[in-house]
Amino acid sequence: MSPVRTPTVEAVWEALAEVPDPEIPLVSVVDLGLVHRIDLDLEAAGGGRLRVELLPTFVGCPALELIRAAVAERLAGMAANVEVAMTFAEPWTSDRITPEGRRKLRESGFAPPAPAEAAEQPGKPLFATIAVRPTASCPYCGSQDTELENPFGPTLCRAIFWCNRCRQPFEQFKRV
Repeated sequence: MSPVRTPTVEAVWEALAEVPDPEIPLVSVVDLGLVHRIDLDLEAAGGGRLRVELLPTFVGCPALELIRAAVAERLAGMAANVEVAMTFAEPWTSDRITPEGRRKLRESGFAPPAPAEAAEQPGKPLFATIAVRPTASCPYCGSQDTELENPFGPTLCRAIFWCNRCRQPFEQFKRV
Protein backbone atom coordinates (compact mmCIF):
# COMPACT_ATOMS: atom_id res chain seq x y z
CA MET A 1 0.00 0.00 0.00
CA SER A 2 1.48 3.36 -1.05
CA PRO A 3 1.44 6.24 1.41
CA VAL A 4 -1.15 8.98 0.91
CA ARG A 5 0.56 12.15 -0.31
CA THR A 6 -0.70 15.58 0.58
CA PRO A 7 -1.02 17.52 -2.67
CA THR A 8 1.16 20.58 -3.16
CA VAL A 9 1.04 23.39 -5.69
CA GLU A 10 4.13 21.83 -7.30
CA ALA A 11 2.28 18.49 -7.63
CA VAL A 12 -0.63 20.31 -9.26
CA TRP A 13 1.75 21.92 -11.79
CA GLU A 14 3.28 18.49 -12.51
CA ALA A 15 -0.20 17.02 -13.06
CA LEU A 16 -1.17 19.91 -15.36
CA ALA A 17 2.00 19.34 -17.40
CA GLU A 18 0.56 15.89 -18.23
CA VAL A 19 -2.67 17.32 -19.71
CA PRO A 20 -2.25 17.44 -23.50
CA ASP A 21 -3.78 19.94 -25.87
CA PRO A 22 -6.63 18.07 -27.62
CA GLU A 23 -5.40 19.04 -31.09
CA ILE A 24 -1.65 18.65 -30.53
CA PRO A 25 -1.14 15.94 -27.89
CA LEU A 26 2.64 16.42 -27.62
CA VAL A 27 2.03 19.93 -26.19
CA SER A 28 0.56 20.37 -22.70
CA VAL A 29 -1.64 23.11 -21.27
CA VAL A 30 1.43 24.22 -19.28
CA ASP A 31 3.56 24.35 -22.46
CA LEU A 32 0.93 26.59 -24.08
CA GLY A 33 0.82 28.92 -21.08
CA LEU A 34 -2.89 28.35 -20.45
CA VAL A 35 -2.60 28.07 -16.65
CA HIS A 36 -3.38 31.44 -15.09
CA ARG A 37 -3.77 30.65 -11.39
CA ILE A 38 -3.73 27.71 -8.99
CA ASP A 39 -5.39 28.07 -5.58
CA LEU A 40 -4.94 25.09 -3.25
CA ASP A 41 -6.53 25.26 0.21
CA LEU A 42 -6.29 21.94 2.01
CA GLU A 43 -7.83 23.46 5.14
CA ALA A 44 -11.09 24.40 3.39
CA ALA A 45 -14.26 22.84 4.73
CA GLY A 46 -15.24 19.47 3.32
CA GLY A 47 -11.77 18.09 2.63
CA GLY A 48 -9.98 20.88 0.82
CA ARG A 49 -10.42 22.97 -2.30
CA LEU A 50 -8.40 23.21 -5.50
CA ARG A 51 -9.26 25.86 -8.08
CA VAL A 52 -7.41 26.21 -11.37
CA GLU A 53 -8.03 29.09 -13.74
CA LEU A 54 -7.16 28.70 -17.42
CA LEU A 55 -6.75 31.40 -20.04
CA PRO A 56 -8.45 30.63 -23.36
CA THR A 57 -6.29 31.24 -26.42
CA PHE A 58 -9.30 32.54 -28.37
CA VAL A 59 -12.84 33.15 -27.14
CA GLY A 60 -14.33 30.90 -29.81
CA CYS A 61 -11.79 28.06 -29.46
CA PRO A 62 -13.69 24.80 -30.02
CA ALA A 63 -11.39 22.93 -27.63
CA LEU A 64 -12.09 25.02 -24.50
CA GLU A 65 -14.55 22.61 -22.93
CA LEU A 66 -12.37 19.60 -23.81
CA ILE A 67 -9.38 21.27 -22.14
CA ARG A 68 -11.39 22.22 -19.05
CA ALA A 69 -12.75 18.67 -18.72
CA ALA A 70 -9.31 17.06 -19.22
CA VAL A 71 -7.78 19.29 -16.54
CA ALA A 72 -10.64 18.54 -14.12
CA GLU A 73 -10.27 14.80 -14.76
CA ARG A 74 -6.49 14.86 -14.20
CA LEU A 75 -6.81 16.84 -10.95
CA ALA A 76 -9.69 14.76 -9.56
CA GLY A 77 -8.81 13.45 -6.13
CA MET A 78 -6.16 16.05 -5.36
CA ALA A 79 -8.75 17.80 -3.16
CA ALA A 80 -12.35 17.05 -2.21
CA ASN A 81 -13.56 20.04 -4.23
CA VAL A 82 -11.79 20.55 -7.59
CA GLU A 83 -12.90 23.44 -9.77
CA VAL A 84 -11.52 24.31 -13.19
CA ALA A 85 -12.65 27.53 -14.81
CA MET A 86 -11.83 29.61 -17.86
CA THR A 87 -11.05 33.20 -17.01
CA PHE A 88 -10.60 36.41 -18.92
CA ALA A 89 -8.76 38.07 -16.01
CA GLU A 90 -5.96 38.82 -18.42
CA PRO A 91 -5.65 38.02 -22.11
CA TRP A 92 -3.67 34.98 -23.20
CA THR A 93 -0.89 35.88 -25.62
CA SER A 94 1.33 33.66 -27.72
CA ASP A 95 4.28 34.94 -25.67
CA ARG A 96 3.00 32.68 -22.86
CA ILE A 97 4.06 29.60 -24.86
CA THR A 98 7.12 28.21 -23.09
CA PRO A 99 10.42 27.54 -24.88
CA GLU A 100 9.69 23.83 -24.37
CA GLY A 101 6.23 24.35 -25.87
CA ARG A 102 7.74 26.07 -28.91
CA ARG A 103 10.14 23.15 -29.37
CA LYS A 104 7.29 20.63 -29.09
CA LEU A 105 5.20 22.59 -31.60
CA ARG A 106 8.06 22.41 -34.14
CA GLU A 107 8.45 18.67 -33.48
CA SER A 108 4.72 18.28 -34.17
CA GLY A 109 5.02 20.07 -37.54
CA PHE A 110 3.69 23.45 -36.41
CA ALA A 111 5.60 26.70 -36.65
CA PRO A 112 5.44 28.53 -33.33
CA PRO A 113 4.52 32.23 -33.45
CA ALA A 114 7.32 34.76 -33.47
CA PRO A 115 8.09 36.26 -30.06
CA ALA A 116 6.72 39.76 -29.49
CA GLU A 117 10.11 41.45 -29.89
CA ALA A 118 10.56 39.89 -33.35
CA ALA A 119 7.19 41.20 -34.53
CA GLU A 120 7.52 44.72 -33.14
CA GLN A 121 8.91 47.42 -35.38
CA PRO A 122 9.99 50.36 -33.22
CA GLY A 123 9.46 53.77 -34.72
CA LYS A 124 6.80 52.63 -37.17
CA PRO A 125 3.12 53.48 -36.76
CA LEU A 126 0.86 50.65 -35.58
CA PHE A 127 -0.89 50.38 -38.97
CA ALA A 128 2.49 49.83 -40.69
CA THR A 129 3.35 47.01 -38.30
CA ILE A 130 -0.03 45.36 -38.83
CA ALA A 131 0.26 45.61 -42.62
CA VAL A 132 3.45 43.52 -42.69
CA ARG A 133 2.77 40.12 -44.21
CA PRO A 134 3.26 37.32 -41.63
CA THR A 135 6.33 35.14 -41.94
CA ALA A 136 7.14 31.72 -40.56
CA SER A 137 10.09 29.36 -40.38
CA CYS A 138 9.37 25.92 -41.79
CA PRO A 139 9.18 23.41 -38.92
CA TYR A 140 10.43 20.65 -41.25
CA CYS A 141 13.55 22.16 -42.82
CA GLY A 142 13.99 25.49 -40.99
CA SER A 143 13.80 27.57 -44.16
CA GLN A 144 12.66 31.18 -44.04
CA ASP A 145 11.59 30.90 -47.70
CA THR A 146 7.92 30.42 -46.88
CA GLU A 147 4.68 31.96 -48.07
CA LEU A 148 1.38 32.57 -46.37
CA GLU A 149 -1.17 30.42 -48.19
CA ASN A 150 -4.20 31.25 -46.06
CA PRO A 151 -4.50 33.39 -42.91
CA PHE A 152 -7.37 31.15 -41.81
CA GLY A 153 -6.30 27.67 -40.77
CA PRO A 154 -8.47 24.90 -39.34
CA THR A 155 -8.89 26.89 -36.11
CA LEU A 156 -8.82 30.59 -35.25
CA CYS A 157 -5.34 30.37 -33.77
CA ARG A 158 -3.57 28.99 -36.86
CA ALA A 159 -2.63 30.06 -40.40
CA ILE A 160 -1.45 27.91 -43.32
CA PHE A 161 1.98 28.41 -44.91
CA TRP A 162 3.92 26.81 -47.75
CA CYS A 163 7.66 26.13 -47.70
CA ASN A 164 9.32 26.83 -51.06
CA ARG A 165 12.44 24.86 -50.08
CA CYS A 166 11.04 21.48 -48.95
CA ARG A 167 7.64 22.03 -50.61
CA GLN A 168 5.66 21.16 -47.51
CA PRO A 169 2.53 22.88 -46.28
CA PHE A 170 2.47 23.62 -42.55
CA GLU A 171 0.49 25.52 -39.98
CA GLN A 172 1.74 28.34 -37.81
CA PHE A 173 0.22 29.47 -34.57
CA LYS A 174 -0.73 33.10 -34.95
CA ARG A 175 0.97 35.69 -32.81
CA VAL A 176 -1.56 37.14 -30.41
